[in-house]
Amino acid sequence: MTDQSASLSWDVHVAPLEPMPGGDLAPGEKERSWSPISATLISGERDAVLVDALLTVGQANDLAEWVAAHGKNLTAVYITHGHGDHWFGLGAVLDRFPNARAFALPAVIEQMRAGSAPELLEAFWKPRFDGKLPRDLVFAEPLDDHTIELEGHKLVAVELGHTDTNQTTCLHVRDVGLVVAGDAAYNDVHLYLAESDPQGRREWIAALDTIEVLHPQTVIAGHQRAGRHDGPEIIEETRQYIRDFDRIAETTSTARDLYDQVLALHPDRINPDVAWISAQALKS
Repeated sequence: MTDQSASLSWDVHVAPLEPMPGGDLAPGEKERSWSPISATLISGERDAVLVDALLTVGQANDLAEWVAAHGKNLTAVYITHGHGDHWFGLGAVLDRFPNARAFALPAVIEQMRAGSAPELLEAFWKPRFDGKLPRDLVFAEPLDDHTIELEGHKLVAVELGHTDTNQTTCLHVRDVGLVVAGDAAYNDVHLYLAESDPQGRREWIAALDTIEVLHPQTVIAGHQRAGRHDGPEIIEETRQYIRDFDRIAETTSTARDLYDQVLALHPDRINPDVAWISAQALKS
C-alpha cells in the first residue's frame, strides 16, 4: 500500500506470520506463530526514513531488499519501542545502508537494552527463533530532540507511555496526516496484553487517545493484516478490543474462559496464540 501527499510518500512492508516451535498451543490451534510485523518507509524525492526493523535475520534481509527497491537514500531508521521484534533486525538493515543512522528516544533505548539482556535472550528469544536471530545486536542512538528531518518535513516522535509494553512511542508526520503507531495500534491481529495489568490497559487506552488527538488520516499498526486499510478507525478497533478484554477478565476465573470469550467477539483476527498468552498471563 502506498500513499502520497505534499512530496512525501509512505509504503508498508509486512513480514508474515513466523512459525515457532510447538509448546503450549492455544486451544484449537495446530501450530504456534509470531504475529505479522510491519515496517514503514517514509520517502521524499531523494531520501527516506524507515520505521522499525523487524526481528529475524531473514525478515531484516527481505526488508533491506524492499527498501533498496524504492531507490531512495536511506538516512535514518526510527525504532518505536523496545520489543525485540521491532529492532533485532536493525544490524542487517544498517549493514545494507551504512550511511543511515538509527534513532530512538532515550527511554526506548533503555527498554531495548533491558529486553535483550543475556538471560532474556536465552530464556525467551532463542528458544523461539533458534538460528534465526542476529549474532550481534545493534542499538539505536538517542533522539534527544524528538525530531527527524526529511527534506524539510518534521517526523516527530510522540511519547505514549505504556501500550503493549512500557515506554512506547509513535512517529507523527503532521504534514501528511500520518502516524506510524508501533504497537500502540493493532490492525486485525490479536493484541498482546500479557504485559498489561488493569492500570496498564487504562494507560494503553490513554495512549490511543493521544494518537487520536493528532487527527491522523493514516495510522500504521505495528502488527497488521497485510493489505488491510491503514485508516484511523483502527484506533477505536484497538480501544474496543482492550475494553472487551477488560470486561471479560472481570467475569471469568480461568484463562480458557477468558480466551474463549475474547475469540468469540474477535474470531477473525490473526494469531489466536497471542490471545492465549495474554489470557494465561492474566489468569496464571
